[in-house]
Amino acid sequence: MKLGLIDFLDERFEVRRVTREFIDHQVPDHVNWLYCFGGITFLCFLIQVVTGVLLAFNYQPTMDGAYSSILHIMDDVPFGVLIRSIHAWTANIMIFMVILHMMRVFFHGAYRPPRELNWLTGVILFFITITFGFSGYLLPMNQLSYWATKVGTEIAGAIPLVGPGVQAFLLGGDKIGDPTLTRFYTMHIVILPVVVSALLAGHFYMVRKQGISEPL
Repeated sequence: MKLGLIDFLDERFEVRRVTREFIDHQVPDHVNWLYCFGGITFLCFLIQVVTGVLLAFNYQPTMDGAYSSILHIMDDVPFGVLIRSIHAWTANIMIFMVILHMMRVFFHGAYRPPRELNWLTGVILFFITITFGFSGYLLPMNQLSYWATKVGTEIAGAIPLVGPGVQAFLLGGDKIGDPTLTRFYTMHIVILPVVVSALLAGHFYMVRKQGISEPL
């Protein structure tokens, strides 16, 4: 039965050929542990997706229900403390790994042509990762997340010309409330993951096409 399924997929998607290309791909001699930061970042993203989906089953994106649902996850849901802790710590590690990855690329000069577009997508992914952290910080709706979000939105509101509009868009009104939480939640679990997945696909394709750059 398994062989039949593999043959079915191979006939339509050339699964065996693609798998063989990945397995037989030669890693350049200059690649060392410094080149692992990007892969670790991607691994953190996958962990965030899995743990985020598990948390979303029990989370309530409302002012009245957010904090109580977090307590429910921590106290009543099997392995809830573990899942939430992994999600929170992996978020910090992901941001740290993105910074290390960008430093490695910069100091190795891997942003030079023809890889400038890959560098650009990496910079955009860095800012999206920061936005991931900012949007997720409000979701527990405790005192720390509330006031941190208030400070962050006020900083956004101080941007010349567009600041007030950006702040109003983020808040969904004139203060933090249900519309704010809904917007941050939607951004965190729908918009940003879709955008990141698309950019990662392009990022990986360019790395595969152009190869791994050598240090200066």
